Amino acid sequence: MNAKHNQSEQDYLESVLNLGEERSAVHRIDVAKRMGVSQAAVNKAVKLLVEKGYIYEEGKHLHLTPTGKRYAEAVYEKHCILRDFLTRLGVSAACAEEDACRMEHVVSDETFNAMKNKLREN
Repeated sequence: MNAKHNQSEQDYLESVLNLGEERSAVHRIDVAKRMGVSQAAVNKAVKLLVEKGYIYEEGKHLHLTPTGKRYAEAVYEKHCILRDFLTRLGVSAACAEEDACRMEHVVSDETFNAMKNKLREN
């Protein structure tokens, strides 16, 4: 899988995870609004995520499978660590949030773990 598809997959999973924490049921329209994409794009992504075993549907509700939840939580942890690391460096909250969204998909495990350990020291 190429990096762009992997990034998109991660973004969808992260959105479903976060929406699921905010409300009792996650629908495709919620994901579309959160991500600023069309419902057609969400339909395509959901189909692929279901095929990969990351999401399942119950009626019109989207749910993460245990594997999908672990994957989404790992991506979201990267996002939070990167954002917090950047804000501690003095980057504005808005810029840190935006940069973390991009960086979470490409940062190496080595760099991520070093940043995570550095935050724990402080």
